Amino acid sequence: MSSASTRRQRRFLDQYGPWAVVTGASSGIGRALACRLADAGLNLVLVARDRPRLETLAANLIASHGVQVQVVAVDLAREDHLEAIRRVTDPLEVGLLVASAGFGSSGPFLESDITSETEMLMVNGRAVLQACHHFGRRLRERGRGGLVLLSSIAAFQGMPYAAHYAATKAYVQSLAEALQVELRGDGVAVLAAAPGPTHSGFAARAGMRMGAAMDPEAIAGPILAALGRQTTVLPGALSKLLSWSLVPLPRWARVSIMGTVMRGMAIH
Repeated sequence: MSSASTRRQRRFLDQYGPWAVVTGASSGIGRALACRLADAGLNLVLVARDRPRLETLAANLIASHGVQVQVVAVDLAREDHLEAIRRVTDPLEVGLLVASAGFGSSGPFLESDITSETEMLMVNGRAVLQACHHFGRRLRERGRGGLVLLSSIAAFQGMPYAAHYAATKAYVQSLAEALQVELRGDGVAVLAAAPGPTHSGFAARAGMRMGAAMDPEAIAGPILAALGRQTTVLPGALSKLLSWSLVPLPRWARVSIMGTVMRGMAIH
């Protein structure tokens, strides 16, 4: 590693270490970000529902990077999920929250399962709210740190046939934009990461056919590189292409186009 790279890594550790909390860490973007953070030397608290996958990832990161890793296996839709996270994180000096847990659905809204949609609201919305409020206060008191919130290109307009998912991501995007302004004077960087279609377990759970899509590992780097430099990052060429091609259009046209796209991707 060059001296310049060493200095950059040291600055990153000073600002966002020594511990990072990553939700949704068992797969997809969350897992890729956890691996990048371990490579940067941060200790990790990995949060997801699947304990065996978390423990396997933790063992790999400890062996390959020599960092400390703790695991919190909890469903973020549960009312008491933050208590489970706090039991592990309260004694630690946390400098970074990566709120990447989330899931979606596809198809006509009125045909969706309301129980599943409500769980989506709890995971994509309430869990992000509570984590930002809790860790944001800790970071403000500390005087430095960061919040990375996983938004989506679906956040910038309504999306027929993924109506509720897009609405939850619009919430995340709006929250991140506002918190970036509120907290920048306190030394806390806030970033909304808005990727496009990504190869992960997301499509299967959402009931979607995924054609062109990005690899989580390819977008994790750009997300972390944007932290402290941008308010919103569109990681990867595909995200930029899909977003920028819609920018000149009026909002109603963007909604119509995204509805056509999603109708073709929905399995049911």
